[in-house]
Amino acid sequence: MAQTPLPTDFIQSTEDVNDQDETTKLTLAYERLYELPMTIIERFCDHVQYLDISHNKITNLDGLVHFKLLTTLIADDNPITENCIFPPMPKLQLLWLNRCKISSLYPWVSKLKESCPNLQYLSLMGNPAAPSYFNGGTFYEYLQYRLFVISQFPSLLHLDDRKVTDDQREESQRLYKRPFLERIVKPGSKGMQLINGTLNWTSVHNKLSSFWSKERGKRRNLLI
Repeated sequence: MAQTPLPTDFIQSTEDVNDQDETTKLTLAYERLYELPMTIIERFCDHVQYLDISHNKITNLDGLVHFKLLTTLIADDNPITENCIFPPMPKLQLLWLNRCKISSLYPWVSKLKESCPNLQYLSLMGNPAAPSYFNGGTFYEYLQYRLFVISQFPSLLHLDDRKVTDDQREESQRLYKRPFLERIVKPGSKGMQLINGTLNWTSVHNKLSSFWSKERGKRRNLLI
C-alpha cells in the first residue's frame, strides 16, 4: 500500500491526546487523505476501537483490515461508492457512511453484511441509494429502502436517524426473506440476474413494488 504523507503537526497532535483516547480513539477527519497511511495503520491498528476518517477523499478501505478491534467507524463525506469492498470487521457495531457516493444497494448491502455481520448502528443518509425527501425520494421508496436494509442485519438497532422497531423488523423479514428473492433472481454468467433481466436495485424495486401492491391491504400501518 502506498503511503500518503501526513503533516508533521498532525502526527504530533495524535501523540498529545490523553491516554484513554490514545489507546482507543483516532480522528483523521479533514486531513485530505486519499487512503489510510501505512504509518498510521502500523502505529494505531492494534488498539484503536473508534476511527473517524470523515471529510476526506478516501475510496479504498482495504487498510481497515488491520484494525482488528474496531467497533466504530465514521466515514461520512468520502467518495465511497457501492464498488468499495469492506474488509472483514466482525467487531464493528457502528458505521456511518453519510453523504458518500453509494448509488446502488444490491448487492452492496449483502457484501457489507458479510464483512460487518454485527452492525447495530448504520447510517447511509445523503447517498443516492438511500431515498428520502431531501434527495427527491418518495416516502414509499424510503420505506422500501429501510425495510430492505433492516432485513440484512439481524442485530441492527438504529438505521439512519431512527430506531428499528419490532414492526419494521417483522415486515422486513416478510417482504425480503430469501425465498422471495430466490423466486425473482437466478445465477448468471455476469452475476445475479432477474428471471427476466439484469439484476439491479431498480429492477428488484419494481418487482417488489408489484408484490407489495398486492399485499398492501394486508399490512398494518408502519410508523417510522
